[in-house]
Amino acid sequence: MNRLILSATLVERAAQRYTPAGLPALDLSLKHESTVSEDGQPRKVSMEIKALAIGAITQALMPLALGSAGLFAGFITSTRNGRGLLFHITSVEPDPVSESLTGSSGSNQF
Repeated sequence: MNRLILSATLVERAAQRYTPAGLPALDLSLKHESTVSEDGQPRKVSMEIKALAIGAITQALMPLALGSAGLFAGFITSTRNGRGLLFHITSVEPDPVSESLTGSSGSNQF
């Protein structure tokens, strides 16, 4: 199964474009930072990943402000040139951790 759920922050969003089939598409960059346990030891994880949203999900992503946190779900593919990975976003919801810290309901963000 190829499924990724990533708690991340929106750090970059290009202008909306359209695929040759006429579907709306958004190119994004997401940043994730956390501490995980690896072999019983804490490890800081920090990474940025390129992402793509195609179709109706773009409507939920367009109003997101840069710096907004969320839970992004989707799948991983190789890039067109085959030299990296691309996260295809299929759904997004407010990040409950950042919501509890800010006290906002997040209903207007997503």
